[in-house]
Amino acid sequence: MVDNIAFQKNILIMGTIVCDTGMHIGGVKESMEIGGTDNPVILDPRSNLPIIPGSSIKGKMRSLIELQGEYLLDDGKPHSCDKPNCNLCIVFGRGATEDVKSGPTRLIVRDAHPTEGTCDWWGRNEDLVHGTEIKGENWINRITSAADPRFIERVPAGSEFEFEMIYSVYQTNDFPERLKLVFEGMHLLEDNYLGASGSRGYGKMRFKDIELKQKTKEYYMNGNDWAAVSDTGELKTTQAILKWLNNNAG
Repeated sequence: MVDNIAFQKNILIMGTIVCDTGMHIGGVKESMEIGGTDNPVILDPRSNLPIIPGSSIKGKMRSLIELQGEYLLDDGKPHSCDKPNCNLCIVFGRGATEDVKSGPTRLIVRDAHPTEGTCDWWGRNEDLVHGTEIKGENWINRITSAADPRFIERVPAGSEFEFEMIYSVYQTNDFPERLKLVFEGMHLLEDNYLGASGSRGYGKMRFKDIELKQKTKEYYMNGNDWAAVSDTGELKTTQAILKWLNNNAG
């Protein structure tokens, strides 16, 4: 039996993404410049500075959860099903259908923008252009030993981005049970990579200074601001919050 669907509250998950190694999330090159690169990173058109798209964060979290096996499809395509109680589909989303009544997608992931401190560091560093570095790489012909250089743009190690996710609670199992999937994906991501070329050392990242806040239905009706989720004030890492959720689930 499927629980009744009625909005109860939104949970705000916010904090900082730290790039422990250089990160490349590809953008679109509109022109080729002398001394430039044909592998640019994605930039915010307003500031001309790098961002981490919410779709990249959410998609990688989802794929890592699927690769654990429970939700993995034989054809390797992203998981989507018509089971009304599929936790992955409910949390991360699936195509609209008239037959499945499990409510809207629970998780929204915003684009992550660089922190003020990171923008200041980028601006003072003469080796960086719009917050990025150019990393030269070679591949070597196995027979002739001839080198084929390539130049890849990436966000330098040490850069930090402010992230924000909104998790909506509509049914009994949404909190804390299904919220565990979000932090499981975040935890998996920290030991994997974000963006391209992870097997070559790119994209190692971690979440820090995580905060959990909430607005209930009554908060929206009365115009109240976000309030801290009880008992989470000292929990600042994915591991700590995941353990808390596991202890409070069920």
